Amino acid sequence: MSFDDDSSNNKPASGHHPSRGPEPMQGVDRRTLLRNAMGVSALGLGASLLPGQAAHAHWRMHHHHHHVTTSFALAVLPDTQFYSRYATSEEGQAYQRQYGSTPYPAQTQFIVDNAAKYHIPFTIHLGDVVDQSKHPQQWAVADAAMKLLENAGRPYSVLAGNHDVLSALEFESAASQSAGTDAQRGTSEPYLTWFPASRAAKQRTFLERHPSGWHEAHVFQACGVSFMVLSLSWRASDDAIAWAHSMIARHPMLPVILANHQLLNIANDGVSPLEVAYGQYLWDKLIRSNDQIFMTLNGHYHGGALLTKINDFHNPVFEMVVDYQMAYQGGNGLMRLYEFDFTRNKIDVASFSPWVVEKPKDSLKQFDRAWLTEDNHEFTIDIDFQRRFSRFTHFCHLPAFAGTPILPRVKQDLYANYTEAPEPVVVPPANAQDYPLVAETVAHWRIDTNAIGKAVAAGTALSDLTTANPMQRASLAGAAQVADVVFTADKHRLSSAPGSVQFLNTTKQGAGRFSWFTTAANAPINAATFAAGYTVEAFIKIDPNWKAADHAWCNILTRFGNRGWLPGYAGGDPESPPILFAISNLREVQWEIVPASSTAQPQTDWSGEIMLDTWYHLAIVNDPSDNSTVLYIEGAPVVRSVIGGNGIASTAASQPWALGCGWWDRSPSDGFIGSVGEVRVVSKPLSPDKWLTARRASA
Repeated sequence: MSFDDDSSNNKPASGHHPSRGPEPMQGVDRRTLLRNAMGVSALGLGASLLPGQAAHAHWRMHHHHHHVTTSFALAVLPDTQFYSRYATSEEGQAYQRQYGSTPYPAQTQFIVDNAAKYHIPFTIHLGDVVDQSKHPQQWAVADAAMKLLENAGRPYSVLAGNHDVLSALEFESAASQSAGTDAQRGTSEPYLTWFPASRAAKQRTFLERHPSGWHEAHVFQACGVSFMVLSLSWRASDDAIAWAHSMIARHPMLPVILANHQLLNIANDGVSPLEVAYGQYLWDKLIRSNDQIFMTLNGHYHGGALLTKINDFHNPVFEMVVDYQMAYQGGNGLMRLYEFDFTRNKIDVASFSPWVVEKPKDSLKQFDRAWLTEDNHEFTIDIDFQRRFSRFTHFCHLPAFAGTPILPRVKQDLYANYTEAPEPVVVPPANAQDYPLVAETVAHWRIDTNAIGKAVAAGTALSDLTTANPMQRASLAGAAQVADVVFTADKHRLSSAPGSVQFLNTTKQGAGRFSWFTTAANAPINAATFAAGYTVEAFIKIDPNWKAADHAWCNILTRFGNRGWLPGYAGGDPESPPILFAISNLREVQWEIVPASSTAQPQTDWSGEIMLDTWYHLAIVNDPSDNSTVLYIEGAPVVRSVIGGNGIASTAASQPWALGCGWWDRSPSDGFIGSVGEVRVVSKPLSPDKWLTARRASA
């Protein structure tokens, strides 16, 4: 028998409503029931919403065995969008193909298997359930994963993120935050079909949904304390926010956890919290004036951060963002537990992956981490629960029994049969020749030592170590100036090159200002199609002043010419080139090419978001033996890789290659801002021990 009604496997009987508790047990007197009915149990908070239930829970708690503790763990599922997408046949079942399992059901099954053991009464999903709302296969993956919780009687809340709605606009100004989005969305939205109010209402914690169907409220109980979870979907309307106020007002004694997809952001350092307009909008419209809201949770922004704010009642509100979709393998199954420890007055936070420990041992790489130890992913929030909740309730948790904290047990159990792969030994280059030589190298562009610090005028050479395909700086166009390009000694720590090419002052404003290097019209590489596969490597660093408005889709490397000129091309953007090696508006690395084996459509590998002012080694490996093209960032393969298609198509005109810019409709465009180190193109797939990051002796 479980020690808490909300962590049992028993589903409520037909017709049971959350506002009614179980029948009173013998031994509970009439005065206790009357107090419960008014929202105050004889032992304190615990039944402010559920009359009669707190006394029942307390009675059972006092008569239970010694494993009972005064802490519980709240499970949180950050953006699962890539888990839903890359488990589908549309995406080649990328997870199943590599690991024989998928991360989304691994997360929910972990909760099912361990809810009683770790005292997990409730789970909160932070939205972006799927990546592409129009794709039923992705909804089917999410549906199956969440049904694991439902079938086991483990309640949860869910909300729609921007990827879960058919039309999701982001607003930058605080004045335009409320767009009446609930009313504007149609009733045919996939989210409302797959996760309707009727589905939520089957859970014993369910309280109410907003009439639009987009927002929901639950109440769960643990250790004799009841909490409300308010889950607001993407861009809640003014009416939905008024509903949230009403929910809080109608249950004035419940501490409230506000879940929302977008609220707190993360600064460019990847650690510090960063407020955004919509988060401030919710703070002003809902959070600051409701003292019951003591904690907020959101996803959307990539990483983790904590911000403590003070509300109108001089009390702290803990805002937390967590989202791992841009980590290794689209998040690698990382989720969170929040351990509420009423005895020690703290909330311990841990980020971990139940999927990593299930992967085949021979598939594990140094990027697989079952437990994150950085301060923004594992931390403690000090909170005096009684004092924090004193304005609206009489807080009194259950008395302590013998027991140990939850999170250390979770970690110990995860590592019982799992060992993390060691970090590879990193050996810096001994000299400029300390890299693996590959006979099939087609071009290897890098600056010369004696060029560092000199002016890079139009016509200045960028050497090719094969001598077959050197580049030259193109004639200055538009507002470009000689000083916009610099040869510098700055480089990636594992690059043996003397330095890098730095592109400055790039902008899209006005006529645009950018510079580039290009091969000669008769260079042999211009006609190469790489039928035996290829490896393209580049070291890059994005300028710290990069801005999406000025520098989105800035190109590292391209092959000139419209892809629409290719015979048989029928895909989108025919004005684009056959190769797009670029940084997107979200600072993702994009490798998009038209394969030589099939010129009808382009194919794209995508990375997660990368940081500014940070050196990265990028490698794209096309291997015809398994029909794959995989993008690696600092040695980590990205999950959004291509299956099918080989080689790189070349136009009939055999157009030149260019470094530092892209191409659009017969003209160079989209200049790079930042530094590009050595770039190598090889006409076969290479394993990591042959990359430029390896050393010649070891190779």
